[in-house]
Amino acid sequence: MAEGLVWLALLGVFIALARSGWIEYRKVEAYRLWAQSYERAKYDIYAVLGQKEQTLTWGKPTLAGPAHLCSTSFDDISQVLVRVDGQSVDYRNPPSRGKNIVLELQHKEDGTSAQIPFTDVTLAVQWAEYLAKALQNVPASASQASEV
Repeated sequence: MAEGLVWLALLGVFIALARSGWIEYRKVEAYRLWAQSYERAKYDIYAVLGQKEQTLTWGKPTLAGPAHLCSTSFDDISQVLVRVDGQSVDYRNPPSRGKNIVLELQHKEDGTSAQIPFTDVTLAVQWAEYLAKALQNVPASASQASEV
């Protein structure tokens, strides 16, 4: 009788794992469809991020596709930082891991920042380096036109 209860509990665990795997699979498929229109995109359990021309869009992955989407233009970003557990990270020497990893986009106009969560420090640093390089290549006429 006791062995039957153990096997029943184990069956319940396997069913729960299969269900959570199916849900995550559906989120990834919804992301894949969303990401097709972007030149560069990333998915993880905390956030989705896509870049199309001079615009970044991010949000939370859900079964129906990304939700709570926010966007910003490269012209509006003054600085890109990676923060691990609240501390700014040097791109050349990042920590191997952290509990709270975010890509922080600081805005020029009002000094506010947008934080995009990541699960992997290396991936956050790669995005930050890419965006920093892209911000340097933003034509001066584009940023002057936005100020007018």
